[in-house]
Amino acid sequence: MKIIQDNIFFILLTFLPISIIIGSAVSIVNIVLLGVVYLYFFFKYDHFKYLLKNNTIKIFLILYFYLILNTFISLNFETSVLRNFGFIRFIILFLAINYLFYIEKKNLRIFYFWTIIFLIFVFDVNFERITGANIFGWGAISIDGIEQPHGPRVVSFFKDEPIAGAFLNGFMFLILGQVLEIIKKKKFRNIIFLVIVLIFIFSILITGERSNAIKAVFGLLLFIYLIDIFDLKSKFVYLIILPTIIIITVISSDYLKNRYYGQILLNIFTEKKFQNLENNIYIKLYKSGFAVFKNHPLIGVGNKNYRIETCGEKEKAKKNNYYCLTHPHQIYFEFLSEHGLVGTFLLLSVFFALIFQYLKVIILSQNYLQIGAFTFLITNFLPLIPSGSFFSDFNISLFILNLSIMYAVNKKTNVFFKK
Repeated sequence: MKIIQDNIFFILLTFLPISIIIGSAVSIVNIVLLGVVYLYFFFKYDHFKYLLKNNTIKIFLILYFYLILNTFISLNFETSVLRNFGFIRFIILFLAINYLFYIEKKNLRIFYFWTIIFLIFVFDVNFERITGANIFGWGAISIDGIEQPHGPRVVSFFKDEPIAGAFLNGFMFLILGQVLEIIKKKKFRNIIFLVIVLIFIFSILITGERSNAIKAVFGLLLFIYLIDIFDLKSKFVYLIILPTIIIITVISSDYLKNRYYGQILLNIFTEKKFQNLENNIYIKLYKSGFAVFKNHPLIGVGNKNYRIETCGEKEKAKKNNYYCLTHPHQIYFEFLSEHGLVGTFLLLSVFFALIFQYLKVIILSQNYLQIGAFTFLITNFLPLIPSGSFFSDFNISLFILNLSIMYAVNKKTNVFFKK
């Protein structure tokens, strides 16, 4: 019976990247099933008493109790309730992944399957950029011959959502960590790693997702700085080569040239620069998010309620210069507008505590998988860069997955190993 459950555990976690690609409904089902399998072990071995003593779990419970409270102080209860109450599945996912790596060291083989999935995705992204459509025929002008609203941005297996770069970002650092664990004793490790890094960063660049490209470059430089496998000279080479390859990649494509600096230069250096900036959608969203925060400074409007506030009464929206959309597209403006000063302080305190409480252990252990996950988590909190809604199923799944892996792969941080 235990062998069957372990295999189900393994299969569900292996399938997780694919479920994220298929869509939020499938990924939710996958995560819930993972949680159901884990709960059998939870009750059978009475994890409750043990886990309540763990500081990491206490931090998660503080977060969950806050989200429940946030539901009741939101502008619209129905809008917040599923997202806030449903967050429990991510806490269970965190426990499930930690337990999986606790009971079976061989579960590191999961990363071999994830690497295959990731490489197929990388191939598809490059295939779409070259041909105009991915291997299933999805792309900028592929669906019934109708040009899509995302234009020539690469969508790959996401079909009608330009989030391929975000997906690559979400798994890239884990895959790089796994690669380093494999090649760290190989003769040509520096060259092998450099080639892989260039392929990955090139793939993210050609998606046309500027914010994810910035996060990827920052994350790569941080990742390379934190690992001890390369000497100072090698790290300096990466510092020179990465920007050079990025510049060459961008200037080699008219679309990327316009996407990455043409539009930015237009906003900054033209005679109508201030007018251009005022009309920039992200500037409008940031200003709108800040306006919502000013009107609800302490507790915000509630998780997922930015749309309720800005798309409601037309006169109110016009008076406050609101921009009607689902969220402000920037993590700090999202937190401030939907959670206010109190909620933002609590959320940042919780997430930073979860990420940084074992910083010394992470650096000294030199577990490359762990450092990779840590790197991705940091990139989520870069200031001013546009981002998707933090608590959306897609983004929070990638975040909690990396957070879970960061803890799970090291005995010194895994919540099931006695400290």
